[in-house]
Amino acid sequence: MSFFLRLNLSLILCAGVHGVPQVSWLPCQFVDEHVFLNNENHTETQLIRREALLQFGQKGDAPVNPHGITFLVTGSKLDLRRYLEGVEAEQVECELHRFSTPGIQVRWPVKGDHEYSCWFTCTLKHTGGLFKVTGLLRHQSDRPPSGRPDYHSWTPIEDRETLATTVAMVTKTGTPSVKAGQGSEQKLDCQFAVDHRGPDATVEWLWQHRGERVSLFSHNSRTGQTNGKGVSLKSLAGGDASLKIPFIKMSSEGRYTCSVTVNPLFTSMDINLQIEEAPRVSLNVGPALSLQEGEEQKVICVAASYYPLDVEIVWYDQDPSSLGHRVGAPFPKKLENVLLSSHKPNSDNTYTLSAFFYLKASLRDSGKQFTCSVSHQSLRVPIRKSFILTVEEPSRWMSYLAVVLLSILLIVLFMMLSYLRSEREKSVQKKPY
Repeated sequence: MSFFLRLNLSLILCAGVHGVPQVSWLPCQFVDEHVFLNNENHTETQLIRREALLQFGQKGDAPVNPHGITFLVTGSKLDLRRYLEGVEAEQVECELHRFSTPGIQVRWPVKGDHEYSCWFTCTLKHTGGLFKVTGLLRHQSDRPPSGRPDYHSWTPIEDRETLATTVAMVTKTGTPSVKAGQGSEQKLDCQFAVDHRGPDATVEWLWQHRGERVSLFSHNSRTGQTNGKGVSLKSLAGGDASLKIPFIKMSSEGRYTCSVTVNPLFTSMDINLQIEEAPRVSLNVGPALSLQEGEEQKVICVAASYYPLDVEIVWYDQDPSSLGHRVGAPFPKKLENVLLSSHKPNSDNTYTLSAFFYLKASLRDSGKQFTCSVSHQSLRVPIRKSFILTVEEPSRWMSYLAVVLLSILLIVLFMMLSYLRSEREKSVQKKPY
């Protein structure tokens, strides 16, 4: 990467359509393949990662980096740069692969200078997960197919070679990963475009989860045959194959794959849909708790109806002197005597967890604030619930009442003993001698 580091990975910008700057080149990694037969006569593939550059321009342009592999993308109906508008160079990851058309020999409808074609895939991903674009690049060649699968005889690419290509087909998703709550409506984005009009295209949506695989939708533009639902045929005619899920359920979670086939080309986009439900947090005490000194209270913090596992519950306490002071105040202290229940499954497939401790009232703890903090992947910041403890000394009248009750108890006991003694004496006097 020395060449790219010297340039700080900065991109040369040129004016684009409507004045929007467009990238002139991107540093890429070309994942080359060496296919061979091993000792057991089985086909093996060795991946070789090589530095490359994706350069946009016209035929005959000099490579930006003459010391590396250059994939020169020349003008066609499709332009990968339109999918990168408004994105900084360092936010894009570029990867190139060879594309195999095993045993399928179809002349591409767009004519070129040469009769045959070699194919490559170019994948552009946003580092923040905002989009993924896959372009199928066509490199024209005068080398006829060998009759064997093309991966057995890849055309070697030299370290300083420049390959002129055009974009033949593009797919894009703006939702590579989706997080949704139950009951919501979601649209999984899948766009495609081909460099010629009226292509014989097949679009399909598949859902996979935990070994299960289901076809949700398929459409063939030549026959007009459609199976399944969720995709608007009117939008599909314009290259929008987005799938609409009207009501998200727990069973909706999984990997959705949008695939587009235009022989001999095939490309697909994986979209991961994950269900997320934020916990509902509650305490079994109010915001103010009053206890007598020596009294014990079980305090429970409940995180209910969250998904997926796992959730973290932490109890803290904080001295009254530090409450309300943001600067210089000591950090809240984590309680160590906290017990956790097991994750209880609910009827809607969410979970509930509780964290509790036994609080024995002491005068030195009066005024302290106790806080339960709950963290979960569905939350940007933890949910916190607090209460302030007030500890009271036993009052004087309570002590007086205790003395009075004790005195009454002693008097009653004395009277009962006197009565029993009197009855016993009477009984003795009545006995005949």
